[in-house]
Amino acid sequence: MTYNAEEQLRSQRDQTSFLVQLAARTTPKGLHCLSMRLTTEYFALQPEEREFPNQHKLQDPDLYHFAVFSDNVLACSVVVNSTVSTTKDPEKIVFHIVTDSLNLPAMSMWFLMNPPGKATIQIQSIDGFEWLSIKYNEDQQKQKGLDPRYASALNHLRFYLPDILPSVNKIVFLDHDVVVRKDLTRLWHINIKGKVNGAVETCVEGEPSFRRMDMFINFIDPSVATRFDANTCTWAYGMNVFDLQEWRKRNLTALYHKYLELGSKRRLLKAGSLPLGWMTFYKHTHALDRTWHLLGLGYYSGVTRAQIEQEAVIHYDGVMKPWLDLGIQKYKSYWNKHVSYEHSYLQQCNLHE
Repeated sequence: MTYNAEEQLRSQRDQTSFLVQLAARTTPKGLHCLSMRLTTEYFALQPEEREFPNQHKLQDPDLYHFAVFSDNVLACSVVVNSTVSTTKDPEKIVFHIVTDSLNLPAMSMWFLMNPPGKATIQIQSIDGFEWLSIKYNEDQQKQKGLDPRYASALNHLRFYLPDILPSVNKIVFLDHDVVVRKDLTRLWHINIKGKVNGAVETCVEGEPSFRRMDMFINFIDPSVATRFDANTCTWAYGMNVFDLQEWRKRNLTALYHKYLELGSKRRLLKAGSLPLGWMTFYKHTHALDRTWHLLGLGYYSGVTRAQIEQEAVIHYDGVMKPWLDLGIQKYKSYWNKHVSYEHSYLQQCNLHE
């Protein structure tokens, strides 16, 4: 009886894990409905009605530029709304949002209907970057068994920021599962000491986000063991400040391609695009103060309110996203605060707190 009970428990755990992963990769019915409604409205507009204002600001290097790459309309809305609501100079904020061709009309319509105050916004489709399919797709298609969320071109587009924004010198990259709680324009005044990437480290003992390079990269391979220190502290993606001038000088996108191609020939990586980032920006990253970026709200229920209150950005990394039913309930209010649930489209699509 004990043996049978243990087998049943193991089976239930496996099934639960599978269903959680499946739910995390599935678009909720309400979000799909919202996207369809917005797409319909977008194609009813005249061409001149599809234009965003202040497009002359997009290449101004003296403004505060942010980038978000996502196919989730509501998630992007929260990132933009939370960022703009916490800044002292919203008219100096420029958002560059890149999505896929399927969600481009919906994403555009949402921000045409709900402009981000005085901030400037640009919506682009990943299909508009013809060079990307040449540089990226061939090598990426060779990699087998990767989680589709990490293998998608949108996820890897962050490695092409200097190509996407050739006139911009400095940019803050935000994942679509973050909420901004403090003014991020202060990042432009931080000296990252000649490095390319400013990020919060993730290797503090006792924390659930503890990560070293050898936990995600195969150091048995001699080409890896001779180039990197296995005990190197990793850093968090999701809120990064990039010096694009230094990036271009050091040609790090070409280095990324070198590791991507190497990974297609050998089993170097243990999980998605994160290890590629750690390899590409190895010795090119400056550690930011830990109060800039808090991880764990999408998988760890032990994050305290006191921790959240002192952070500039909170990150719902993990599978329990705040827009999903399986999201951790006590953290949803921070995300819901920036969603206009009274909007008629959200009401019609049964999207509620």
